[in-house]
Amino acid sequence: MEWFTKKKLEIIVEAVVVGRLTTLLDGLGVTGYTVVPALAGSGHGGSWSSDGQATAAGTMVVVTVIVAAERVDTVVDPVFKLVRRQMGILTLSDVLVLRGDHF
Repeated sequence: MEWFTKKKLEIIVEAVVVGRLTTLLDGLGVTGYTVVPALAGSGHGGSWSSDGQATAAGTMVVVTVIVAAERVDTVVDPVFKLVRRQMGILTLSDVLVLRGDHF
């Protein structure tokens, strides 16, 4: 099996931002992403939990994007411009994938 090195961008953001974020990712030519709920966490602002949330306000999600290393800046810069005004965080890490042509 051959593995390919790519970059994994994880964006933790309020659920109300997901529509704008995925539209932005689509416009940037990102070939895929995954959105999953974040149930609880702790960070700079203290602990939080989605328990008892009646609406999407305050609900957090994790959006995972895998891109080729040479595309990182063209994706991260506009994503950060969107997310920096919101509650959220971005992380970037190296990842090994099969089927490197998918990214």
